[in-house]
Amino acid sequence: MIESNIQREIMLALSKAGVTVWRNNTGQAWAGESHRITSATTVRLQPGDVVVRNARPLHAGLCRGSSDLIGLQPVVVAPEHIGMTFGRFVAVEVKTGTGRVSADQRNFIDHVAGRGGAAGVARSPADALGLIGIPASARRA
Repeated sequence: MIESNIQREIMLALSKAGVTVWRNNTGQAWAGESHRITSATTVRLQPGDVVVRNARPLHAGLCRGSSDLIGLQPVVVAPEHIGMTFGRFVAVEVKTGTGRVSADQRNFIDHVAGRGGAAGVARSPADALGLIGIPASARRA
């Protein structure tokens, strides 16, 4: 199965378990002054091409190595906080059966987990539910 399909299944399973997750796209693009070219020019641009003048890199996402899915898991704490709901940060790095975790991704996962968040690698919805502490016996199909 490809990673995007695994990711959709994981998002659905976490949602059913009451966890809100968002896709965390990371990467770089270019930003600047854009001008749509409507006719060919001396630099051989074609109609419909876009030229970005004064280009500068635009970085998207949380940070280098941040997980594919991030979100919040509601947690009720006791006894002095009885009835109050707190959000636990969730970070899920989605991989196929053979996908490898980069050093930056491992650092991000370790950082989140070391500060009380739920973080790790999931290759299936069952893996993701295990990361947030839902035992196999309590999982809905």
